[in-house]
Amino acid sequence: MTPTVDVVLDELLADLRALVECESPSSDLAAVAASADLVARLGTARLGVEPERITVDRCSHLRWRLGSREQSGRVVIVAHHDTVWPHGTLETHPYSIVDGVLRGPGCFDMLAGLVMAWHAVAGLPSSDGVTILVTGDEEIGSPTSRALIEDEARGARAALVLEASAEGGALKTGRKGTSMYEVRITGRAAHAGLEPHKGVNASVELSHQVLAVLGLGDAEQGTTVTPTLAQSGTTLNTVPAEASFGIDVRAWSLAELERVDAAVRALTPRLDGATIEILGGINRPPLEESASSALYRRAVAVAERLGLPVPGATSVGGASDGNFTAGVGTPTLDGLGAVGGGAHADDEHLLVDRLVDRTLLVRGLLADLLEERP
Repeated sequence: MTPTVDVVLDELLADLRALVECESPSSDLAAVAASADLVARLGTARLGVEPERITVDRCSHLRWRLGSREQSGRVVIVAHHDTVWPHGTLETHPYSIVDGVLRGPGCFDMLAGLVMAWHAVAGLPSSDGVTILVTGDEEIGSPTSRALIEDEARGARAALVLEASAEGGALKTGRKGTSMYEVRITGRAAHAGLEPHKGVNASVELSHQVLAVLGLGDAEQGTTVTPTLAQSGTTLNTVPAEASFGIDVRAWSLAELERVDAAVRALTPRLDGATIEILGGINRPPLEESASSALYRRAVAVAERLGLPVPGATSVGGASDGNFTAGVGTPTLDGLGAVGGGAHADDEHLLVDRLVDRTLLVRGLLADLLEERP
């Protein structure tokens, strides 16, 4: 099966501009709902079919399930329409194209990938067997969409994740798994000048626990355990009664995530009278290279056959919804989206002249996968 319909760059750019100029910070559910409305309109115009609208805990997701093929023969495209950028970002980071570089909040991560998905599918000889799932909370850990993603991917032939590429356009064949924790510490308040000895200093206990957590990483295994946001105390002259800090864990294997999880839950207070509460846990399983290797080889073969730039492959520390699809046993290839850089940063950008060839790569890979019946 060889796709024959051209990808029109101006149409890609028109759709992308519309999405970039509709701000969609994950934490603003009304903004995410408005973005979902726009995604539905644009996607329907390209695919000729309206999506199913799915709302979970007021967060807006969309799903196009095209054709009637059974799950074992389906290919699931995973994308998200929420972004990390707060309202007002367009005032300082407007949509623009200068010297072939496109900028704007969310353009690279990952609105371009979403637009590419529509245009890739629209040009297939037959889209029977394609599911496009577009979620609205990926940037905050997919709390309302995880089950939806896992259910949609479970048993499917493959999951293609249209997240932005790695450096130079490389596909992401491995991703670390993640855990997120909040450590809450309770001490006892006292006057810092008159009776400090009667207090239990939560800040001091916090410092002990931060040092303990720092020792849980394993450089040889590539496991990082990083204390993050910390808060403590109420006034300058009061022994702090409460404190808290976050922990970000990244690991290449589930075994490492589980090792660190057990160690975090085993943290014990150092000060008499202090207590510790652990919130959170393992958030995303790893996307291990074994889940991607066959699909990556297939993508390379498609690129060579169609005369497209052959993408490299790399493993990265950041997680995505591809971690979930791989976690349920579905072959998964990530990073199929735009070529550029600066995700979550002021210099977020993509290369306009790579949008067409990347879209053609996705289309060719889809056609290749759909051609085989289970």
